[in-house]
Amino acid sequence: MVGLGMRFVGHSTVRVGIGGRVLLTDPVLTDRVGALRRVTRSCTADDRAGVEFVLLSHLHGDHLHLPSLRLLGPDVLVVAPRGAGAWLRAKGVRRVHELAPGEELVDGDLRVTGVPAEHSGHRWGPHSTRGPQAQAMGHLVEVGDTTVYAAGDTDLFPGMADLPRPDVALLPVWGWGPNLGPGHLNPVRAAEAVRLLRPRVAVPVHWGTLAIAGLPRAPGPMGARMRRLLVDPPHEFAAAVAALDLPTRVAVTHPGEDVALG
Repeated sequence: MVGLGMRFVGHSTVRVGIGGRVLLTDPVLTDRVGALRRVTRSCTADDRAGVEFVLLSHLHGDHLHLPSLRLLGPDVLVVAPRGAGAWLRAKGVRRVHELAPGEELVDGDLRVTGVPAEHSGHRWGPHSTRGPQAQAMGHLVEVGDTTVYAAGDTDLFPGMADLPRPDVALLPVWGWGPNLGPGHLNPVRAAEAVRLLRPRVAVPVHWGTLAIAGLPRAPGPMGARMRRLLVDPPHEFAAAVAALDLPTRVAVTHPGEDVALG
């Protein structure tokens, strides 16, 4: 994994430096996302400095966040699910490359391959019929013999075990609320994804960053549950991977920290 560096910016946002290129996954770079508030440190200019590519896994507002895309400037190439390009351009995103599972983007020695995901692809969630829709997806990022799998939002899906074995897998282990809807991995199911993928390093993401405004400070069982869910999921994931006796190393990383890849 020479030439690979990562920072868990928070939620599903990871800064990936690979082969001299810099990418961001699902950038959320502000302190507010609709009704959600950031409960960790604010993002800094260093988190977005030098970014060349953005990988969008799907259209939900905590993954495709227009104010964050605008912070990155007009020259960043936004790799979006196929079918989302016209909507993004209408919102002022100038450089868009559409990608679907099974399709590739090649730029010099960088290869980005779309892979399936088990998750709603509608902008407003699984039950809405208005607004844009595009198939949710993950990405394989390759330079030379180094491969990173960014799962986006997903549950287990057929064919996950058939993906090329990644050096690093960025796997969601929770979300932003007290409960998970369909199309998500919890810590135990994320450990099952590790068993299928067999990565050298697994990085738990999609946790500990966003919460409904005021909920973590609420009294009673609901507030206590939310406070626990802002801390426990990556550790429960690491314990579940260990219980499966897998060789994968879990790199529990807090939002804002660099990932210790080893």
